Amino acid sequence: MRTFFAPERLETPTFTIRRYAQGDGAALNAATQSSYEHLRPWMAWATDTRSVEESEASARRFLAQHLTNVDFTMGVWSPDDTTLLGGTGFHPRGRQVEEGTAEIGMWIRGDRAGQGLGTAVLQAMLRWGFEDWPWERLDWRCDADNHASRRTAERAGMRLEGTFRGEKAEVGEGRRDTLVLGLTRLDARG
Repeated sequence: MRTFFAPERLETPTFTIRRYAQGDGAALNAATQSSYEHLRPWMAWATDTRSVEESEASARRFLAQHLTNVDFTMGVWSPDDTTLLGGTGFHPRGRQVEEGTAEIGMWIRGDRAGQGLGTAVLQAMLRWGFEDWPWERLDWRCDADNHASRRTAERAGMRLEGTFRGEKAEVGEGRRDTLVLGLTRLDARG
């Protein structure tokens, strides 16, 4: 079996997707703090009380997971690499990379949401995932009430495959329906 070294960076004219690095905690903290109200309904990790040091610890943990092929959480940065515009990643969710399946996660900072950035990032992630990563299948999961998230996945070409009814909600104490959208390498070749 060949050793897999995960790609570190994808550059486009309008944004860069890259793995987190030491020192990214302040940018991560600023982006999530400024976007708390936007993220709070959907992301359990969103908080308005996280310190810069806690965000730095998260950035370093993301880097370690990337280097060890456990999880691939990355930042979406401005082209000059100075402003964190959001986050994304390939998440194997307990599977080995060799299995070829991951979930794409994403959040866009509040002041950039609704401007097409999310769709552009997801399209880039799908291309990158099937060209430079070993993924054969990529999933997108979202709360059935998160209409913007569903539209983003559909605009990027992902197909609604089903609904997991009555799952434990990621935020709060209740239950939710989770939509599952997917795309395979074969679908992407079209």
